[in-house]
Amino acid sequence: MAISQENVKLIFGLKVRQLRLEKGLSFAQLSKLTGLSASYLNEIEKGKKYPKIEKINLLSDALEVSFDDLVSLQLSKKLAPLGELFQSNLFKELPLELFGIEPAHLLDLLSNAPAKLGAFLSTLIEISRNYGLRVENLYLNMLRSFQEMHDNYFEGIEESVEAFRNHVFSEISYPYTYQQFEGVLKSEYNYQILPKGLENQQELKPLRSMTIPNEAPQLLMNPKLTESQQLFTMSKELGYQFLKLAPRPYTSSWVSVNSFEEVLNNYKASYFACALALPEKAIVEDLKEFLSEPQFKAELLLNILETYQCTPEMLMHRMTNLLPKVFGIKELFFLRFSTSDETIFKLTKEMHLSGLHNPHGTALDQHYCRRWASIEILKELRNLEGEDQDAVQCKVQRSQYVDSDNEYLIISLAKPSNKNIGQNSSVSIGLLISPQMKRKVKFHNDPVIPVRIVNETCETCPLYDCQERAAPAHIYEESQQLNAMKKAVDLLIGKL
Repeated sequence: MAISQENVKLIFGLKVRQLRLEKGLSFAQLSKLTGLSASYLNEIEKGKKYPKIEKINLLSDALEVSFDDLVSLQLSKKLAPLGELFQSNLFKELPLELFGIEPAHLLDLLSNAPAKLGAFLSTLIEISRNYGLRVENLYLNMLRSFQEMHDNYFEGIEESVEAFRNHVFSEISYPYTYQQFEGVLKSEYNYQILPKGLENQQELKPLRSMTIPNEAPQLLMNPKLTESQQLFTMSKELGYQFLKLAPRPYTSSWVSVNSFEEVLNNYKASYFACALALPEKAIVEDLKEFLSEPQFKAELLLNILETYQCTPEMLMHRMTNLLPKVFGIKELFFLRFSTSDETIFKLTKEMHLSGLHNPHGTALDQHYCRRWASIEILKELRNLEGEDQDAVQCKVQRSQYVDSDNEYLIISLAKPSNKNIGQNSSVSIGLLISPQMKRKVKFHNDPVIPVRIVNETCETCPLYDCQERAAPAHIYEESQQLNAMKKAVDLLIGKL
């Protein structure tokens, strides 16, 4: 892989700094030896400047190394673990400024303690290899961190949505229709909409949509999409265009991930689509009505889906935007589980605000607790008959975690997937039962809501009498054996 010009500067600066420090030279002393200003030398070491050939010759003479060694991209053994980071071009691909980090500051940190940090980075790289983690895993984890930093509410996108709404729709009427979105895409952005565009594409059967970019973009959709899914697909395209988001993915599901910016722009377009379908002022009033009821009323949530013609996932995502911002409920999580046969359940999306909460994803091949509402509702889908087969299902539960004081109110929604479009999925939002949450969610102690003791995975669970167990608790048993050994060792040492 070719190293970017930015990383070439960083490597050169890192080598100059290392050589200068090894010789015990200050900026002033190196400036006197080379005739280059101290401020210019500082810019070189920060990776902001790359000197011309004659100045490199001055540096190589002063630092007593050959020209070739100085400009080589080879790092010393001491700095070798950083080489994979530079080879991966992460410094270029990751927008570190979003997290308040400048590459030059990170370089400075690496330079001050290269051996220890190098060993640490080598360990991280080895861990990622052992668990098969790819760069897209890193990007998606960074996206979650970015969402959490902002409580998953982005005022700039909210304002853009309202500007778009005022520009395109003279009268506010919900829900928007297929014809409205199709008309805007055609008139404003010259789109061609093909609702059956993926019908004969066997390899692309799992995709919901694909966009072919050109002067007249083509939006190809899977003919089995529901009306709500069609609306979301088109409104997401509107988000890409109105927000001028590039680079961007051109398929509904990730076929390949090229950069963090692409992942971030995909999220921004999805945020735009949810905010467009569920306007903040209107949906806040609906949520106030729902949360103020002393009893949990699933029909109020289902009415929102019907009123705005949105998918369950859109509604749950919108709740994660507005519950922290408007209602002050910041300790929450969002989960999406998928399954094809109700025996293997995969956590395909998660987000936790205000710290990491249970449950959370694991890189290990373990079985998530079958007592979770998120999984129970998926298991119940296969038992539906008649008209209920196409209806959105809702489940609520209070989850108390083993060996923890944490208790969450979980609300899950699920609907059987159309054939050939992915797997059955459930989406859930979990609210930590706290004083703030109790003040805002009046039905938190509704006696009809079942209370269940849960854990994260079967392999780590001490509940041996669990009828829903899907795997032996071998990890828990191993930890218990290790704890017993530690106690025995401490006891013997104490006697001595």
